[in-house]
Amino acid sequence: MPLPPLVKQLVEKKLSAYCQRKIPAHLHNEIRLTFKFRGNTVSLSESRPAFGMPEKGVEIPVAQFRYDPADNLWTLYCSDRNSRWHPDMEIDPVKDFDRLLQEIDRDPTGIYWG
Repeated sequence: MPLPPLVKQLVEKKLSAYCQRKIPAHLHNEIRLTFKFRGNTVSLSESRPAFGMPEKGVEIPVAQFRYDPADNLWTLYCSDRNSRWHPDMEIDPVKDFDRLLQEIDRDPTGIYWG
């Protein structure tokens, strides 16, 4: 089931602004944050040149947000080394999407930005 249109618009606006401000302007040509919608899920990833092969790019999963329309709650997921998603046990599901972006920035365990 896809996200409700207004929810999707709001999240798209917030994530676009987040991706723009997270990467310093002088690195925008080399490193990009992107996001993709799939049903009730939004995945955030980092795109950058591969180590030792700058002509080849790699996509690194950063975070995933899952929306529960029944409860109007967002849950934050982190990726393991095999690109499998696991719930972030440091934060409970929330209604405020901005709270999840703050948690990614805070990154108390280093699971998002290392």
